[in-house]
Amino acid sequence: MGIGSHLAEGLKPVVDLLYPPRCPLCGDAIAEQGGLCPDCWSELEIPGEPSCVSCGRPIATSVQASGLQCGVCLSDPPRHAGIVAATIYNDASRKLVLTYKHGRKIALSKLLGRLLAARLPERTGQPPLLIPVPLHRWRIWQRGFNQAGLLAKELAVRGKGDLMVDGLVRTKQTASLGGLGAKARRRVLQGAISVRPSRAPLIADRHVVLVDDVLTSGATSDACVRVLLGAKAKSVTIACFARVIDRDAGDVSASDSVPENTTPEVITTPGAT
Repeated sequence: MGIGSHLAEGLKPVVDLLYPPRCPLCGDAIAEQGGLCPDCWSELEIPGEPSCVSCGRPIATSVQASGLQCGVCLSDPPRHAGIVAATIYNDASRKLVLTYKHGRKIALSKLLGRLLAARLPERTGQPPLLIPVPLHRWRIWQRGFNQAGLLAKELAVRGKGDLMVDGLVRTKQTASLGGLGAKARRRVLQGAISVRPSRAPLIADRHVVLVDDVLTSGATSDACVRVLLGAKAKSVTIACFARVIDRDAGDVSASDSVPENTTPEVITTPGAT
């Protein structure tokens, strides 16, 4: 433990006295900073099994087999190498994201990052690059931070890869994607994201983990994946704190004998980007 860690530990009683630990969702008293109360923990929905081997989307099927794929991935194989989500987007995760991003409670990045890090598999060999989904410079100036960048930093602190916070750049300002369907999102994002030229040689032949707070229709992440693979990245895995799932889409296909699902394309998702 370094000097900084010792100092932080020594100051914890003072911080707790001045700012008693409170659950960021309900405001109840909790044991220590940076956590949730038991009731709010229980409201978070963690992705489970069975799930699609290609995209990680939960599969509603009684089929007990490995290598299951959802109907979306069977009909349109994704460019990415998989999706890892800490939670399914529901009322609890939505409130956390809103408090974190729009409420500017950036200290929540530690909690969100810890939950996401726990879902990422351990890798052997060269660590992946952790690259956040970029914000346009005007949006960063307005908000004061890139929430995906802070999450990527937390993953790096927890040994999940090498941080490259400026690997991608948003080359044109786009309107908010909230309230738009998947096709409209893709049109808005066309040509809006690129690899930073000075980083392209460092991305080539590296595995990449693309980090974001919320995965909605996948239009933003798809645009990022496309340019990263164009820069010769070996693979791109998407990591997000919360993933939107369309619960009215029906069962997901595990094989030709299981009903097919549709992509979770949410028309209005408050707090999602």
